[in-house]
Amino acid sequence: MLKKLAAAATIALVALFPLTALAQEAETTTPVEITDFSLGPADAKVQITEYASFTCPHCATFHANVWPQLKSEYVDTGKVRFTYREVYFDRYGLWAAMVARCGGEMRYFGIVDMIFEQQQEWAASDDPNVVIGNLRTIAKTAGLDDASLDVCLKDGAKAEAMVAHFEANMAADEIEGTPSFIINGEKHSNMSFDEMKALIDAKLAE
Repeated sequence: MLKKLAAAATIALVALFPLTALAQEAETTTPVEITDFSLGPADAKVQITEYASFTCPHCATFHANVWPQLKSEYVDTGKVRFTYREVYFDRYGLWAAMVARCGGEMRYFGIVDMIFEQQQEWAASDDPNVVIGNLRTIAKTAGLDDASLDVCLKDGAKAEAMVAHFEANMAADEIEGTPSFIINGEKHSNMSFDEMKALIDAKLAE
């Protein structure tokens, strides 16, 4: 079922954008390379990778209640390198990721924060047009314009590459739910800040 997600999301986007534009982009044969975005020094003693979906309520709760302290106490101080890996359970989550990536590395985490903060609002509609409009509003708040968003949201090849990247990582790390965390190679499920702090401090003390 996951293998059909990119195709389904692209089909849905066809209804939202001109067919000629999508057809032109479909002719592109250059492989699309997808990379994950990170914060913190590459050589940090503790490496954390989060698997999360933009439409996952528990992920939004983590980013509201745990992420601010994790970032200020460990990432910003250089003790932790944090990598965010997107999980797509539905087309809304994939579209949100495409919008977040549209801002590039500089804007990515700022847009991610807004997407999670406003999850209950932007993802509430059953109308794809409304959802896309809501995501556009978030992106514009971050400084993007309609022209750049059109290019990002029409990129079917990138959507397919994103899903392939997500599937490969999920399988490799045996991820079954979100949010999940890989901390120095060890898999953990959702947790409070105190629980994560204890794990990090133990790794730092090794």
